[in-house]
Amino acid sequence: MHVWQSPPLSMFESPAWLDVVGVFDLETTGIDVTADRIVTAHVGMLDATGAVMSARDWIADPGVEIPDAAAAIHGITTADARTRGRPALAVVTEVVAALRGLLEAGIPVVAYNAAFDFSLLAHEAARHGVPPLTAPSPVIDPLVVDKAYDRYRRGKRTLGVVAAHYDVRLDDAHEAAADAVAAGRVAQAIAARYAAWLPATAEELHTRQIGWARAQAASLTEYFVRIGRIDADDSIDGTWPVRGA
Repeated sequence: MHVWQSPPLSMFESPAWLDVVGVFDLETTGIDVTADRIVTAHVGMLDATGAVMSARDWIADPGVEIPDAAAAIHGITTADARTRGRPALAVVTEVVAALRGLLEAGIPVVAYNAAFDFSLLAHEAARHGVPPLTAPSPVIDPLVVDKAYDRYRRGKRTLGVVAAHYDVRLDDAHEAAADAVAAGRVAQAIAARYAAWLPATAEELHTRQIGWARAQAASLTEYFVRIGRIDADDSIDGTWPVRGA
């Protein structure tokens, strides 16, 4: 059975849905999306040139101690969060509302390693009784897209490394605003490089990323089993953009 797909874009023609993109990033108390908490957050918008159109930043008091290892990465200590941060409930409510507004307006939201940020936000929403984002879409994850279009490139795929690969400047890495804006510009750079192969709509790209993320997780699982990093019965969750959804 033939399944219709929109035709690819002409060479070097960037898709219209990149004219305005939302950007989103969290810095947190750790990397466990089910248990760790938001410390800082950024939601903003970029225009087609990558210039910042709007931006909002939050510092939260997560209500728990911020481990020294996490503070060393993003620079916010427990004392900082208690002094400068707002209640976690207020921050989670406002971040969810800001993202919901972008998505309901049809503006794609860029988040690097989106499954981390959206999953942790979903658990924070549940923790504080905030109505969560339900199946957020369209989301653009430069990590997933870069791996799909340049699968065999060697080396790490951290935001800093990938930003450098696409000649995107990243100052103040692990600061939510800097990471969010850099991720948005990386998405735009990827789109410029692979314009001829991109789908015509952000919704179609979102759908493709669901499959790409699943396949990438399966491939990484096979590799980790082969080198003995995880047991053969274990697997990496490839659900995207919200793990377990």
